[in-house]
Amino acid sequence: MTNKDLHFEMRGDIAVIRLSRPAKRNALGDALILALRDQLENLPGEARAAVLCGEGEHFCAGLDLSELKERDAGQGLHHSRMWHAALERVQYGPVPVIAALHGAVVGGGLELASACHIRVADESTFYALPEGSRGIFVGGGGAVRIPRLIGAARMTDMMLTGRVYNAQDGERIGLAQYLVPQGEAFDKALELAQRVAQNAPLTNYALMHALPRIAEQPADQGFFTEALMAAVAQSAPEAKSRVKAFLEGKAAKVKKA
Repeated sequence: MTNKDLHFEMRGDIAVIRLSRPAKRNALGDALILALRDQLENLPGEARAAVLCGEGEHFCAGLDLSELKERDAGQGLHHSRMWHAALERVQYGPVPVIAALHGAVVGGGLELASACHIRVADESTFYALPEGSRGIFVGGGGAVRIPRLIGAARMTDMMLTGRVYNAQDGERIGLAQYLVPQGEAFDKALELAQRVAQNAPLTNYALMHALPRIAEQPADQGFFTEALMAAVAQSAPEAKSRVKAFLEGKAAKVKKA
């Protein structure tokens, strides 16, 4: 699980996972993506949320093209499926993952960011999918996840024309949920992770694992899945104690932002 290009630390109950390959703009290779998978599969038991960030001037500039190998169709298929399995541990892992974005969020870096649950970008962030101009296609799940964020038409435009979105336009179309001044993405992501960590674990699990599947189901199946998940979540002892605290006036009420 040890990899010199991936740094891990715990800050209280928050796991901080940092891509640490700044000389390569945190470009992703097979060893790094597998180390990320292994790290998420082996988080300490006290971890309640995670922050994913990049060292240096960029979050992640995509696939390390120096690792591109000549593969036949079968080898290429299995290679892509390996990336799918790794990034599935980000989206459907044990804890919610908040991405702190800055600089390049390009190609595989955008595929990685799109697997996270919340994305915080600072004003230096820019997004691109240059695979189209390089004669290749996304292979890390981007063709599924990115259209769910911005729509197939916008992704098609990015790949056909090489369009680059800046931080402001990226937030406007849905590539990030938060936009903060330059240099503040990590602090905001950590703040959000600490807030997320206060939720009941079963509720967080439902939001990570059930909600995206409900969104893809026909309405009648979605309603049924929702009912099952609601019944399971509210039966947890922690949920019962939280509802009781609210009814007794001991819990904070929602206020206008």
